[in-house]
Amino acid sequence: MYHIVEFRVSGLAELGTPGDQRSLQVFIKKGTRVRAEVKPYVVESDHGPVEMADLWAEDGTSARAVRFAAIRFIDE
Repeated sequence: MYHIVEFRVSGLAELGTPGDQRSLQVFIKKGTRVRAEVKPYVVESDHGPVEMADLWAEDGTSARAVRFAAIRFIDE
C-alpha cells in the first residue's frame, strides 16, 4: 500500500534504483513529499530501540534506513 510521506528534516539520503548495485546520495529538503510503500522495522542502538523504515517509491527508487522521526504521513 502506498502512502504520501513528507520529510520533516533536510538531509542526505541514499537512493537506490532497481537493478543497479550503486546508490546515489541526494539532498532531500524539508517538506519534500513522496508516494511510497513504507516497510517499518526496529533497530537496536546504544540508546535503545529506534524505529526505521525502508521507503519504496512508485518509480522503483528506494531509500533505506530512514528514521520514522524524519517523516510524517500526509492524509489526502
